[in-house]
Amino acid sequence: MVLALVLLPHLGDLFGDGGTAMPRAALGPALALTLLKLVAFVALMLVVGKRLLPRLLWMVGGTGSRELFTLTVIAIALGVAFGAAKLFDVSFALGAFFAGMMMRESELSHRAAEESLPLRDAFAVLFFVSVGMLLDPATLVNQPLQIAAVVAIILFGKMLIATITVRLLGYPLNTALTMGAGDAQIGEFSFILCALAISEGLMPESARQLVVAGALLSIALNPLLFKAIAPIQAWVRSNSRIARYMEQSADPLAELPMSTDQRLLTDQVVIVGFGRVGRRLAERLRVEGIPFVVADQNRERIEALRAAGVPAVTGDATDPATLIQAHVARAAMMVIALPDSLDARKMIDVAKLLNPKIQCVVRTHNDDEAELLRAERVGEVFMGEQELARAIGEHVVTKMQARAAATIDVI
Repeated sequence: MVLALVLLPHLGDLFGDGGTAMPRAALGPALALTLLKLVAFVALMLVVGKRLLPRLLWMVGGTGSRELFTLTVIAIALGVAFGAAKLFDVSFALGAFFAGMMMRESELSHRAAEESLPLRDAFAVLFFVSVGMLLDPATLVNQPLQIAAVVAIILFGKMLIATITVRLLGYPLNTALTMGAGDAQIGEFSFILCALAISEGLMPESARQLVVAGALLSIALNPLLFKAIAPIQAWVRSNSRIARYMEQSADPLAELPMSTDQRLLTDQVVIVGFGRVGRRLAERLRVEGIPFVVADQNRERIEALRAAGVPAVTGDATDPATLIQAHVARAAMMVIALPDSLDARKMIDVAKLLNPKIQCVVRTHNDDEAELLRAERVGEVFMGEQELARAIGEHVVTKMQARAAATIDVI
């Protein structure tokens, strides 16, 4: 995307408006200068921006002013985008994208996202409304075959490419199909590229209608692709030897190595999800000498854990194969440390089917969800806010009791 945004203006100079805007001999030096500016901008953002912007957000956050913090976030995003466009000849949208990446490095990134949420929602609404207003309904009648071709490329072409690529990388078929279905639509950068190509004379105005129509129809049809994943997998399992081979996971991270110490796979704790909660839980278990196995869908986390000698498998814990590889059948306890407990009941059902005596612990952030989980007796349910309040309360009570005892001693 970065290269496309950089190259399009030069291609417009060469081929746009009949190709008379720039001599071909001058294209090379101009392109080299633009790429040099792009490299300088990226280097500046990675070196200076990565250090300066998070520190600036921290300093502004220390003032305690919500309004000043929000203004700073907006000013950074627009300022970097404007500077990128004026000083480095980089797309305004690309500059804003890099600014967001740099602000994400800050410990206050969650607060920045929260403070800018109303503005982001407003712009999102305006964006989709404006895109919808660009569509000329007559295009659907006048160019049905062209629109059908564009939609087919977006839905099936992109899905096929993404599915094959993910499968070749070693992921199971379910993951490949899910990624393919999720990729079967086009995002906002497509409209930016389209507008830039039209302004440079590389695309006719009528082509925008095809892009907009393809985008709207692909967004509307995309949920149907997700619903088709289950029937495709059912067909895979029952009709084709090749398809059955495709269904088998070739991902080495989805299976524990045969050399894993069996003492670590008996009466162990299975930790599902290795985010902030799962990581801290694993550290506590390691200190106490309690064996554990981690199941997470993030390959980088699993690779790092295995490099550290920790038994870990990658995969979706709602899939029995993942919990089987985590040796849940011999585990003493399973802790679901995922921030979203939507699939917790399904994970627990699979675990109890494999090991009826296993004890389960679930994390949730919702009172109603916690009550439902407790009513179904899935196991111990911990609510984040409730446990935080309990810990803070114990700390306050302990400090106040100590203060009272010290006062009595003085008297």
